[in-house]
Amino acid sequence: MTSVWSRRGFLATTGGSALTLGLAGPAAAEHGAEPSLPHSAPEAAAAADDAFAALRTKWRALILGESFSPTAEPFRTKLATLGTQAASFRSAMAPASGSLWPDLDYRDPAPDTDQESYGYSQRMNDSFNRLSTMAQAYCQPGTGLTGDAALKDAVIAGLDHLCTDVYSASKPRFGNWWNFQIGSPQTLMDIAVLLHEHLSPQQIATYCAAVDAYVPDSAVSNYTGTSTGANRVDLCRVLVLRGVVGDSAAKIVVGRDALSPVFPYVTTGDGFYADGSFIQHTNIPYIGGYGAVLNDGLGRLFALLRGSAWQVDDPASRLFLDTIEKAIAPFIYNGLMMDNVSSRGISRGLTVSDTFQLAQDDHTRAHGVMASIVLLGQGAGPAEEARWRAMVKGWLQRDHYGPALKNPKLSLVNTARLQALFDDDTVKASPEPSVHRVFHNMDRATHRRRDWAASLSMASRRIAHYEFGNGEHARGYHTGSGWLSWWGDDHGLEQYSDAYWPTVDPYRLPGITVSRKPLPDGVGGNWGNPKPATSWVGGTTDGEYGTAGQHLQGVTSTMEAKKSWFFLDDCVVCLGAGITSADGAGVETTVDNRNLGAAGTAALSINGIRQPATQGWTATRKHTSWAHIDGHAGYVFPGGTALTALREERTGAWKDINTGSSPQPFTRRYLTLWQDHGTDPQDASYAYILMPGAGQLRTAARALDHDWLQILANDAGHQGVRVPSRGFTGINFWSPGTVGTVTVSAPVSVQIRERRDGTATIAVADPSRTVQSLTLTWKRRVASVLSTAPSVTATGTGSALTLTFGDLSGSYGATQKVTVKLG
Repeated sequence: MTSVWSRRGFLATTGGSALTLGLAGPAAAEHGAEPSLPHSAPEAAAAADDAFAALRTKWRALILGESFSPTAEPFRTKLATLGTQAASFRSAMAPASGSLWPDLDYRDPAPDTDQESYGYSQRMNDSFNRLSTMAQAYCQPGTGLTGDAALKDAVIAGLDHLCTDVYSASKPRFGNWWNFQIGSPQTLMDIAVLLHEHLSPQQIATYCAAVDAYVPDSAVSNYTGTSTGANRVDLCRVLVLRGVVGDSAAKIVVGRDALSPVFPYVTTGDGFYADGSFIQHTNIPYIGGYGAVLNDGLGRLFALLRGSAWQVDDPASRLFLDTIEKAIAPFIYNGLMMDNVSSRGISRGLTVSDTFQLAQDDHTRAHGVMASIVLLGQGAGPAEEARWRAMVKGWLQRDHYGPALKNPKLSLVNTARLQALFDDDTVKASPEPSVHRVFHNMDRATHRRRDWAASLSMASRRIAHYEFGNGEHARGYHTGSGWLSWWGDDHGLEQYSDAYWPTVDPYRLPGITVSRKPLPDGVGGNWGNPKPATSWVGGTTDGEYGTAGQHLQGVTSTMEAKKSWFFLDDCVVCLGAGITSADGAGVETTVDNRNLGAAGTAALSINGIRQPATQGWTATRKHTSWAHIDGHAGYVFPGGTALTALREERTGAWKDINTGSSPQPFTRRYLTLWQDHGTDPQDASYAYILMPGAGQLRTAARALDHDWLQILANDAGHQGVRVPSRGFTGINFWSPGTVGTVTVSAPVSVQIRERRDGTATIAVADPSRTVQSLTLTWKRRVASVLSTAPSVTATGTGSALTLTFGDLSGSYGATQKVTVKLG
């Protein structure tokens, strides 16, 4: 990462549509006070008018996009579709008490904050969104309605109706707070910018008064509750745009200055953490949801205010730019945003009114983020911008399943931004990196290689198993039970995109160990965010390979297990032990569950014998040493196991898991492999190697090479492996003890990499955050210690290496590295 340079220097860097206004007067003012203006009153008024007009011009470009040809694809089709939608909305608009459209009745007969009221407030928000579509069709070229006076008048009439009938300073709030404080006011202010020259002073005053009533300055006076993280950025956007629309410098200052609490890294609660984690709603990993919103919101506000009298001038904002590579990029692989950081978003899929029949998925969620990174790059340093553009271009080029530039739902402005990058021959796409990252503050890990990637999702007393709310994500309860998702560079990019979530068996996500005890939809209750009582969850890494572990406690279940994963160059070694339950239900570990699409027939081989391809076929094959799914992966079972396989067609609708989504049914084929631990197992275990993209020959060879992997321990106290050919040793000590040549005095995660240059790296972490002192002994001749983490208080070398660590409980589970010269 480049060195920190002045915030003013950073934000003064211009690009794209940014304008330098060169206004007189200070760049900031106290809350509620107008900034000083030039000498005479007429000059002051003219300068202020020019300043606000310039901001409206910039925001208009940020809404509509620029530098694209309306007659070239994909813009021609997008613009025509926009015009068609706007025309249909205009023809159906019928203002009446309680609605602007007959199908969007927002009149709540019993206004409160229950689920029914949430629906009514959402219809109000949807009404504003339809007006926005109409306003954009009026402003954009090539829509067939460009400059149509009747369309413009209809939009304004619609705004007047909503701001009298429901979104009015004289009306009480009901339903979801978000619709009144973020969704509707953002859209209202956007439309007011687009049509500002056509609005009377009284109309502008009325719209601004409504925003002032629902989003007063006090909404950002404290960094707490619903005014943190991405929500805080959204509230600031409302305040800034309210100032831009209503010519109020004081409002812009309040919104700008209220961004400051978002920038510093946090150690608890919502926001970005130093390790790259991002949390929203107290205990939910949300980089692909609220994190993306925060990223987009800050990017646009930075671009809007850059070069103006209200430029953001907080040095801590530099930390936000660092999150692009630390927090966001690790979860984007070949153009998709990994689902395990999108929480409820993975259940949204196909909406009831969706005319494109294109469900929201891990690819579409990434597209806006990619465009935001390009926008943010315009205000970063030259080296950062070059890296980010190369990174995004690589994602654009490698996404063969859901390309961003073929996404009909991607906004015109984001499409234009990404198309310009795609067409820029001066930018060479960067490849996927080979790196392992542990996000110890949100119980996630990512493992990336040039030809495959994987991501691990866990839960602990700090991080919830899943989030249920607003009727969304009703069956996501096991997504924190050791779900191991993976993708290949030329296969598997559709695994979670192709109607996966409404059709998959929620008890058989890849990698999880669960009790088959039936759970009700939304178990834990609305916003219950159920968490286990376990604390030893996390792992360690040297930056290339990784060791992770989870003390798993089932959702409202007596089931417990110790699960470990060891991430190498071509595989993941998976161990489970201490699997115990008293639910009166079966317990299973899902090795994998491949989505074969609507008509997939991928061949399954077990021990080299091809299995039946008939739908509904299932069998348990004892003494399985390896299995292979054609076009997907190989699976090796050291020592052999009883493996159960199932081919099935499953039918479901997005509405089954999200009340606001489409009831349209989808049917997908699945090929599932699992190990059955029986009903109420006591101290059951498993061991397997996942080899993404491996062919049959490589899988069989790995199974026959009994020396490749040494399982050092696999019990409730310790789990560890050694892979001599990789110089790799990984051990999760659930309790103090000795495994192989390593002895520790406290429960920690240890990884050792011996390298060909005669050095070794010892990486240690305290996932439980309870270790106050640690002594580690490695029975290996060591000549000298080359470097140590600050937590190391003493070292000893010779016939064995001894490392003494101080208090690790405050390290938040972060890796402590030591590098040595071998003897």
